[in-house]
Amino acid sequence: MTASAPRKKLIEVSIPLEAINAASAREKSIRHGHPSTLHLWWARRPLAACRAVLFSQLVDDPSSWPDRFPTEEAQDIERRRLHRVIERMVPWEASNDEEILNDARWEIARSVAWGLGEEPPAKGDGKAILAYLQAKAPPVYDPFSGGGSIPLEAQRLGLRSYGSDLNPVAVLIGKALIEIPPMFAEMPPINPAAQAELRHGRWNGKGAEGLADDVRFYGKWMRDEAEKRIGKLYPKARLPDDTEATVIAWLWARTVRSPDPAAKGAKVPLVSSFLVSAKAGSLAYASVVPDADAFDGWRFEITRTKTLPAAEIVRLQEGSVGRKGAICALTGSPITLAYIRSEGRAGRLGSRLMAVVADSPSGRFYLTPTEEHENAANVETPTIPLELEQELAHNPRDIKAPTYGMMQWRDLFSTRQMVALLTFCDILVDLRRQIVGDVASSDVEQRAMQGQPTPLSYADAVSLYLAFAIDKSANYWSSLCGWHTGLSKLISTFGRQAIPMVWDFAEANPFSSSSGNFLSGVGSCGSSLESAPAKGFGTVQQIDAQKPYPVGGVVVSTDPPYFDNIEYSELSDFFYAWLRLNTKSTWPEMFRRLSTPKDEELVAAPYRQGGKEAAEQQFLSGMTSALKRMYEAAAADNPLAIFYAFKQSLNTDEGVTSSGWSTFLQGVVNAGFLIDGTWPVRTESTGNLKVKMNVLASSIVLVCRKRASDAGVITRADFIRALKRELPSAIDDIRKAGVGPVDMQQSVIGPGMGVFSRHAKVLEDDDSAMPVKTALSLINRVWEEIDQELDAAFDSETQVALAWFATFGFDSRASGELITLANAKNVGTNSLFESGVFRDLKGKTALTPRDKLPKDWSPAKDRTLTIWECVQHTARVLNAEDGGAEAAGRLVAQMGPAGDQARKLAYRLFEIATQKGWSQEALVYNELAQEWPHLEDAGTRVAPSTTKPAQAAFDL
Repeated sequence: MTASAPRKKLIEVSIPLEAINAASAREKSIRHGHPSTLHLWWARRPLAACRAVLFSQLVDDPSSWPDRFPTEEAQDIERRRLHRVIERMVPWEASNDEEILNDARWEIARSVAWGLGEEPPAKGDGKAILAYLQAKAPPVYDPFSGGGSIPLEAQRLGLRSYGSDLNPVAVLIGKALIEIPPMFAEMPPINPAAQAELRHGRWNGKGAEGLADDVRFYGKWMRDEAEKRIGKLYPKARLPDDTEATVIAWLWARTVRSPDPAAKGAKVPLVSSFLVSAKAGSLAYASVVPDADAFDGWRFEITRTKTLPAAEIVRLQEGSVGRKGAICALTGSPITLAYIRSEGRAGRLGSRLMAVVADSPSGRFYLTPTEEHENAANVETPTIPLELEQELAHNPRDIKAPTYGMMQWRDLFSTRQMVALLTFCDILVDLRRQIVGDVASSDVEQRAMQGQPTPLSYADAVSLYLAFAIDKSANYWSSLCGWHTGLSKLISTFGRQAIPMVWDFAEANPFSSSSGNFLSGVGSCGSSLESAPAKGFGTVQQIDAQKPYPVGGVVVSTDPPYFDNIEYSELSDFFYAWLRLNTKSTWPEMFRRLSTPKDEELVAAPYRQGGKEAAEQQFLSGMTSALKRMYEAAAADNPLAIFYAFKQSLNTDEGVTSSGWSTFLQGVVNAGFLIDGTWPVRTESTGNLKVKMNVLASSIVLVCRKRASDAGVITRADFIRALKRELPSAIDDIRKAGVGPVDMQQSVIGPGMGVFSRHAKVLEDDDSAMPVKTALSLINRVWEEIDQELDAAFDSETQVALAWFATFGFDSRASGELITLANAKNVGTNSLFESGVFRDLKGKTALTPRDKLPKDWSPAKDRTLTIWECVQHTARVLNAEDGGAEAAGRLVAQMGPAGDQARKLAYRLFEIATQKGWSQEALVYNELAQEWPHLEDAGTRVAPSTTKPAQAAFDL
């Protein structure tokens, strides 16, 4: 290896994609302690994927060290070992397993050390490994750090971690995860209760557990203090047995004055569904009951029942308002949405209490609203801070509330909700002073005298986490929260990435123990803190990604904005208003504005950028500028990793050539990068393969290097020839890594774009520069041709079986059909029957189904071995009750060279099954291909006497 040639990293050759995807999908269900529960941020990348990508960016591929791994076999063995390190590292349970993490850190340290001509620290010496990485490993930088997943995982792996973001909300989340916990690591809690206990023993906590304990203590104090001040606004409910119960939620319906003269000016309810509980055996629904003594001549009444006719449930779920308009509940006359919007903008929409949900000993209890509960919400409007008088953005796609008159942030909250939130904000101001006093009287004050953080900085830290708890409460205490009738719980304001209109909304009780209560937000903040690494160097700053970085020579790993998917700034203003109110004295530089920065935000927003074309051009220009900053700061020895998320609505029509995808890739190429890897990362667990095959990965990780300054120019014909020359071996490497057939299309883009982007230009026949979109189409076409050429490499029997399968599947047909195919491949039908590939059905024939294959088959003993048999028997054994991975691994071990061909055939069969729409059959081959590397590993653990390679009757 020459000194000028950078060492290839593992991510450029092979990663255990299926294990990463499985851990990423599972992580979506993790709540307790997960960083995502600290504070809402949109489109976070899974920690599993971030951790694996960072590791693979920094660890050398074995091919980089031919003196240590001289043969291809030795390199494959070492790759599989590194894959196992990743497989152990990516599950959520490994996040704070120091033994597993130290093994991963040592692998990174080893690559760094070898590159410097040194030897790494001893493998078991965790402190020495961390010290070495902090001193010698390149720092990691994420210029679009968002929710902080990438900097957090860099810190967890022992690396110096830098993050930045334009959005102040994202920056504070990053600081709370990465920057603040190490400042107070190993520090005991300072709250009076903990200090009293510490006088009788020593502190045995670790990491940020002391800080987390204080967040919980002072959060509980805030809750209790708030209940003293405003608890009377949240009365208990009286159950039919005359006992009292805590209210979980009040369900409200918006009202509009009926335009029908027959309604006599009454305001009528706008209800999306009258069914308030859809739980089997415990149904409840609201009815509008005419009542001359009630306000506006009607009232709500709740009916509880065990069962209802299906048709009646459907009728109730239709409610009185939908996308096409509403129905007057008193007269049955139609009400247009245009009219409702007009009334909303005039400030004439109202609300009526529809139901009271109480927490009874037997479960949720739905009650007819009473005058007491309706009046309890009629409180005096408090003084509204300037932050909450800012207007919502004009985003017609994602922010619907202004259409109905909710123009300012204050309008998203009922008066009682506003009183509650502002009360907690006032208490937080008082609490901050109390924390300073408690620090001063604790052991932490003495630490401060020794250069440790000051009492004021500790109070600021605790206050930030409690400000996050208020943010989380705002998410559950707005009039845009829905009610989940099946689970009987609140749906937060941001149930999806938008600010929609909600007709019947749920108001949480801050002092209950159910969804939306204040302590729930406090608890999740504390749990997230306990799971934070709280060690090593980490910092997050507010920097525009198009500006120079504060540090150079970095490993760039980032998750940038995705074309037009999410307008982060407009959505995050919801939280910015409350954070500015609560933390602007601590972080004045981040809260100079009354809303988050928008002009510099990299997102294609046609409604604010002069139309679709102008928005696309602005995104491309801005992203290219940001990518050039990455180019300037990136270390020469490490590849960059860039996550790109697909907008799923574009996938089925345009696939990998969708406009956002090709526009983004064009920006990467224009910035001077060559792309030599694309790994599809899935964060959704999809059991239905028919669905899975039609949906691209949640995101693709682009692996990039700096393009050579003297890169040449080639023609379209040269490009196609290079693709045909280089893609076969690259595809083989991807398959060896266990990338399933369903992900191959996206994975093959990497080496294909590597050919395209390593040249300064690819010229079309008219000498114009080929755009990325055209290159993507050519890559797909050449890949298909290569796969089809594989057919000719299989033995004749397998070729016949493949042709039959592509036409008839496992169906039987007249024997003449087989004779025609066999003659074309110059093979006799007798050999097809003798091999067991086909069955002779006396005048008809068919491929032998897997359940009819002999159970005692062995490739080592089969004198007429075919690749078809290798695949079908392995698939049979893998899924058999008396088989499994170990038994299938024994078969693979006995195949010898035929095993590589069998793996390729599995991919080919998947493609055919997919094209035919045979979902279950495709699932079989997808699983087999993904498991193949593990089967090879399992085969190596089998006793040598049982793994004698097959002597195939054909030339491999």
